[in-house]
Amino acid sequence: MRHMLILGLACLFLTPLAHARAIPNPNQRHAPGNEELQTPIAEAGYSVGVNYQLQCAGCHLGNGMGSPANDTPRMAGFVGNFLKVPGGREFLVRVPGMSQSALNNAQLADLLNWLMRPGGMAGKSVPEHYQPYTAEEVTALRAETMLNLPGTRAELIKAMQAQGIEIEDGMNK
Repeated sequence: MRHMLILGLACLFLTPLAHARAIPNPNQRHAPGNEELQTPIAEAGYSVGVNYQLQCAGCHLGNGMGSPANDTPRMAGFVGNFLKVPGGREFLVRVPGMSQSALNNAQLADLLNWLMRPGGMAGKSVPEHYQPYTAEEVTALRAETMLNLPGTRAELIKAMQAQGIEIEDGMNK
């Protein structure tokens, strides 16, 4: 018992020293080659495909299949259906992953148009008379916050179902 008490006290006295080593040294310099500040994504000039990988693929995956286990719907072959119902166009800009992304408004418009392009991720779900997003439209829509993502999405899905659109977004029904 005495040995346990001594061991416990020793651990107690040594613990602050271990934590002290975890505090970064404010005088430490960047590793060689990392002296420059990182360029913000909005200024980096990446291609639209790279912007998708950086801003969307983490949740929706590189192929747009999403992850129902993580409440992330599939975009591939489905996302264009939102453009077929009132409020859906606005929804795509206001989804937090889009509206709060590091992309500027022109880049976000380009990304949405890239998703909807012929042969793009939205596939045949894009309406026949698709009107491309503009930077000005995205600027105006992004300024309005969506307060109820699940409720807004559920209403849009109902509107799609009322039009006979099959809901194939990979989410549990």
